[in-house]
Amino acid sequence: MPFHWVTTNPLKSFFNKINTTIVMSSIFSKIISGELPSYKIAETDKFLAFLDINPNAKGHTLCIPKEEVNKLFELDDETYSGLMSFSKKIAIALEEAVPCKRVGMAVIGLEVPHVHVHLIPLNKMKDMDFGNKLNFTHEQLSRLAEEIKENL
Repeated sequence: MPFHWVTTNPLKSFFNKINTTIVMSSIFSKIISGELPSYKIAETDKFLAFLDINPNAKGHTLCIPKEEVNKLFELDDETYSGLMSFSKKIAIALEEAVPCKRVGMAVIGLEVPHVHVHLIPLNKMKDMDFGNKLNFTHEQLSRLAEEIKENL
């Protein structure tokens, strides 16, 4: 059954209601499998990039390995290097699509125990503040994902 968007973003509502990492550990796996929708930017057999639905800045993107690994430094060397290379390609396309001074990168992993690289278009230091969240409509996020893809 295809996913239908409603006035509010149900996935964002879901994220806002979840307070436990036990459930969160499967969120990215469900995005990878297609069980949950995402604003996909790029995908290979090992990695996936999609827009963050709780962005710090316009274009905030997550790059993840498809293998569910909790911590960045638990990745094997090949996957670690591959994730960084994949993230670099996405960051270059992101910087072309979203006017910014640079694209910042962060790996935190406290909310979702699945390695993920945050790529955040930066114009000011506050753009890296994870307590500072912006809201975008489904249409805005869909259009932005397409704009970033066009630069890959």
